[in-house]
Amino acid sequence: MRYSSWMVTAAVLSLVGCGSSTSPYGGGGGGGGGGGGSSATITVGNDFFNPTPNTVSAGAVTFRWATPSNGHTLTWDSGPGTLPANTGTITSGTQVVILQPGTYQYHCSIHGGPGTGMHGTIVVQ
Repeated sequence: MRYSSWMVTAAVLSLVGCGSSTSPYGGGGGGGGGGGGSSATITVGNDFFNPTPNTVSAGAVTFRWATPSNGHTLTWDSGPGTLPANTGTITSGTQVVILQPGTYQYHCSIHGGPGTGMHGTIVVQ
């Protein structure tokens, strides 16, 4: 009976931890999943990424669009291995990427370019 109660509790906690990435303001960002690594959030605002540079553990990084009236892109410039897919113009919501150790450079193609304007760096350890 104890095993059964424990399984029910684990199942409920798993469901509670699930979040939606389609919420206009990103919800709570979720918990980093079960893949080991940690979770970090970078806010995409009016012509800025915050924080940048950002040092995180390998795993999920969430970009949260905080200015629904302004569109921004997430365009990857450099990093180890195969880079995540670039986004089109996004006005709200979240984008989650899984990053391996290394240094990544990115920018908004509307308001910047590689190393200029609206751009950022993530160092993954």
